[in-house]
Amino acid sequence: MKTIRFIAIVLILVLAAAAIPFPVCAVSDNEISAPSAVLMDAQSGELLYGKNAHEVRPCASITKVMTLLLVMEAIDSGKIKLTDTVTASQHASSMGGSDIWLEPGETMTVDEMIKATIVASANDAAVALAEHICGSEDEFVSQMNDKAKQLGMKETVFKNCNGLDEDGHVTSAYDVAVMSRELIKHRDIFEYSTIWMDELRGGKTQLVNTNKLLKSYNGITGLKTGTTSKAGSCISATAERDGLSLIAVVLGSPSGKQRFTDASKLLDFGFANFAMYTPKAPDEAFTEIPVTNGMNDNVKTSTNVDGSFLIKKGHDKDISYEISLPESVSAPVVKGDKLGEIIYKKDNKNIGTYPITAETESKQITFGDIFSILFSFLTS
Repeated sequence: MKTIRFIAIVLILVLAAAAIPFPVCAVSDNEISAPSAVLMDAQSGELLYGKNAHEVRPCASITKVMTLLLVMEAIDSGKIKLTDTVTASQHASSMGGSDIWLEPGETMTVDEMIKATIVASANDAAVALAEHICGSEDEFVSQMNDKAKQLGMKETVFKNCNGLDEDGHVTSAYDVAVMSRELIKHRDIFEYSTIWMDELRGGKTQLVNTNKLLKSYNGITGLKTGTTSKAGSCISATAERDGLSLIAVVLGSPSGKQRFTDASKLLDFGFANFAMYTPKAPDEAFTEIPVTNGMNDNVKTSTNVDGSFLIKKGHDKDISYEISLPESVSAPVVKGDKLGEIIYKKDNKNIGTYPITAETESKQITFGDIFSILFSFLTS
């Protein structure tokens, strides 16, 4: 009797476990030592965790995320090239803090200055790049603030391009995630942010990345650290696994070690509990639709579902779809014409829409076509 009861209990537990979706293990605010932190999905911008996400704080050299974003945009637009020569001004050379000890009049390429800015967090290199693009740091900072507004960064005001402590130079963990997300759309940035060690000046200057997660965290791709007396220890950490790209931002951590620990906890939480779901195009999207007034009686349809959606692990069944197609279409129909759409939903919210298009065509029938068909019929 006891054996039967034990087996029954085990069966109940097994069946119950099978019915429960994959558990989302929460990360508590107490586990994060920093006063402000966020975890964001890089693809959608969805906030997965927030602790005082919109609290206004200094962010030290995390500022350089915006600096590098404007640099990458200038490269993409053709305004500057990686091979351009950048000359250090007296102003750039006077920065202090973390730098590569640029001398006034010293030259390096844009490529070398980017490397110094992101790997060694060089304040002087950041200013040199800013001046190269805009003529002055002030004008560059003005463009940084304009870009922040464009991105909807409501808690951010930049006073300089490198993050040295300055009254009124502030942001929030959420805003840092937003600008980090924009920067990593420029995939070339990872060629710099994943460098562990490198050199400048023919080997005379050694560079070691300030992001220690490069040596310890699986899937890390960057992005930027920062430390000042006002800001504390900060990091915007980016990582990718199995198509999932995450951004963990930690501001005001009490120590450099703790910021890496906090960022690792946030990324661990994200990778443990979320995944990218790539839907398969439903068979119903591949059909035939009757054509009125057409040379062909119907046209075939097709679709290309090439997107992915963020879901909680084990919640694949939460994704549903609706197909919208007309009962018939009027000629002419050209291959590639949009005839309908597939709408994917999660929690009754639209998360993706893909067009259903004509795979074949049907010209509009004319009087001449009718006459030609009739003549062919009569003479056959």
